[in-house]
Amino acid sequence: MLETSRLWLALFGVILAGCVAPPQQVVEEPRVAPPVAAIAPPRDDTGLAEEAKALLAQAETDVQRARAKRALWLKAWEDLLAARQAVASRDPAAAIRSAKRASELAQLGLEQLAYPAVK
Repeated sequence: MLETSRLWLALFGVILAGCVAPPQQVVEEPRVAPPVAAIAPPRDDTGLAEEAKALLAQAETDVQRARAKRALWLKAWEDLLAARQAVASRDPAAAIRSAKRASELAQLGLEQLAYPAVK
């Protein structure tokens, strides 16, 4: 009986020791300086216009290739027309966006030819 009471006492001591948490230490975090606002470089409208014209030319080529293989999607054609109109109205951002989309859709139309036709 004495052995079991010692065993229980030891078990109780181990459990009690497990419940005791070490004292918490307060650690101060170093302060981080707020990020400095980056100054945007001045927009180069001539560079954007040249990029828009180059992307429009690429879109024209891609759409013509897709059209020659009868794989042109209507949305690609509409985006090409929108890119042409944006270049004419001197809106390079819209022209770039539309030309990229037209080129991408024309490429997807050509890739679609590799898949079997649905019956």
